[in-house]
Amino acid sequence: METIINAENISYFYDEETKKYVFKDLSLKVEKGSFVAVLGHNGSGKSTLAKHFNAILQPTEGKVYVNSMDTLDEDKLLEIRKDVGMVFQNPDNQIVATIVEDDVAFAPENLGVPHDELVIRVRDALKAVSMENFSDKAPHQLSGGQKQRVAIAGIIAMQPDCIVLDEATAMLDPKGRREVMEVVRRLNREMGITVVFITHYMEEAANADRVVVMDSGKIVLDGSPKEVFTQVETLKSIGLDVPQVTYLSYLLRGTKLELPKDILTASECADAILKLLEEKK
Repeated sequence: METIINAENISYFYDEETKKYVFKDLSLKVEKGSFVAVLGHNGSGKSTLAKHFNAILQPTEGKVYVNSMDTLDEDKLLEIRKDVGMVFQNPDNQIVATIVEDDVAFAPENLGVPHDELVIRVRDALKAVSMENFSDKAPHQLSGGQKQRVAIAGIIAMQPDCIVLDEATAMLDPKGRREVMEVVRRLNREMGITVVFITHYMEEAANADRVVVMDSGKIVLDGSPKEVFTQVETLKSIGLDVPQVTYLSYLLRGTKLELPKDILTASECADAILKLLEEKK
């Protein structure tokens, strides 16, 4: 598959004096059209890495390429940021207008999109996040999940190839998290937008095609959700959890119940237990 983001042996530090690296000699490729979840405890480097994907940060050493464009090339920064949009943790910090449709229009309008096309983009973006009925509302009247969906619509209106969500559900209640996840999955599956989803919610990561786990600036696990979440001991050792159903299955296997290791959902767990019961009849 075609690569949209390619981080090659990148290193980064914030403090020029101490040169304490957030990560060193890290490499990661993101394939176009994929849905990649990045997990890690606070301080693991996952958010710092995410900010490299649209040149908010640039590597101290190594290279990051977005659609083959070098993020260190200042002449390419606008195009890179059109190709990779960022959605951050606090939706209130991303709202810039007093009306929803004006907020969604803000970024593409500043990119010089003609008015007639802008109207179509805003309409289509709001429809994509199921917020078309809120176009004339004031953002402060919306719930946290709705605000975050408006922020995502503002990125969609720029027509990016990739959306990076940096802990975009962290400040939302369970309903808001579900709303955002439904939108993100739909954008990926129906519109083919590449998604990089930084999160600390295991159930959210379980919805991705691929899970990357970071610890102390290093990638320690990288694979499908089933491949990664079977590594219960490894994840626990670096302070991370696994989906609740996966952990329940892990505990039940400790009682000699022969359940599969790669259970991720309640339905998979229930089916596996029913199969065991039927076999014992």
